[in-house]
Amino acid sequence: FLLTGIPGLEALHVWISIPFCFTYIMTLLGNSMVLLAVRLDKSLHEPMYYFISMLAVIDLIFSTAVVPKMLGVFWWDSREIGFEACFIQMFFIHTFTAVESGVLLAMSFDRYIAICNPLRYSTILTSSRTIQIGLLSLARGAGVMTPLMCLLTSLPYCKTRVIPHSYCEHMAVVELACANPSVSDLYSLIMATLLVGADSVFITFSYGMILRSVARLPSQEARLKALRTCGSHVAIILLFYVSGLLSMYLQMFSFSLAPHVQVLVSDFYLTVPPMLNPLIYGIKMKQIQEGIFKVL
Repeated sequence: FLLTGIPGLEALHVWISIPFCFTYIMTLLGNSMVLLAVRLDKSLHEPMYYFISMLAVIDLIFSTAVVPKMLGVFWWDSREIGFEACFIQMFFIHTFTAVESGVLLAMSFDRYIAICNPLRYSTILTSSRTIQIGLLSLARGAGVMTPLMCLLTSLPYCKTRVIPHSYCEHMAVVELACANPSVSDLYSLIMATLLVGADSVFITFSYGMILRSVARLPSQEARLKALRTCGSHVAIILLFYVSGLLSMYLQMFSFSLAPHVQVLVSDFYLTVPPMLNPLIYGIKMKQIQEGIFKVL
C-alpha cells in the first residue's frame, strides 16, 4: 500500500510534522516518567497506580505503532507500507483502544471500591488481581480484534494501492477492497458498540455510585478530597471517549468536511491523548507529582 499523508496538504508535510513530532517526544517523556515514578517509589505500589502504569504502557505502544511511520511519510516521503505491516499496525491501534477502554473501566471499579467500600479495598484489589485485570483487558482486546483482522486480510484489494491517510486507518483501507466488506463492517460495528457501550455503562454506574457516596460524607473537606481523587480519572475517560467518538463519526459521515480535516482529526486523536494523559496525572494527582520529583 501507499500512504498519502495528509491529502491535499502534501506541500506542507514538513511543517505539519512539527506538532506530531513534539507530541510524540512529550508522550515518550511523560509516560516514561510516570512508569519510572511508579516503579521506583514504593509508596506508589498500589492498584490505582498500577492501572495508571498500564495506561502509560498502552499510550507508548499506541503512539509508537503510528507516529514513526507517519513522520517517515512527512519527512522522507516514505509512503510504502507492506500488506502485513499495514494490518499489524491496524491490529495494534484497535486492540490497544479496546485495552485502554478496559483499563479505564477497571480504574472506575478501583475508585468505587476505594470510596464506597474502603475497609475491604486491600482484600478485594490485591496486586496480583490488578495484574490479572490488566491481562484480561489485553486478552479481551486481542480476542475481539483477531477475527476482524482475519476478515479484512481475506478480502481482495485490487482497486488501488493508495490509502488516502497517514496511517492504515480501518475504513480507508476497507474502501480499497474489491469484494463486499459488509461482514467485516457489521462485525466491527457490533464489537465497537458492545465494547464501548458496555464499558461506558459500567463506568457511568461506578461514578454514579461514587457521587452518591461522596454526597453522604459528613465534612466538605472529605467530599472535596474524594472528588479530587477521581478528577484525573474522569478527565482521562472524557478525553478518550469524546475524542474517539468524534474521530469515528467524522470518518463514517463526512459532514461535507474536506478530506484533510478528517485525516487531521483522526491523526490528532491517536497522538494528543497519549501526550495529555501523563500531564493530567501530574496536574491532578499529588502522589504522582511527588513520585516524579523523587525520580528527577
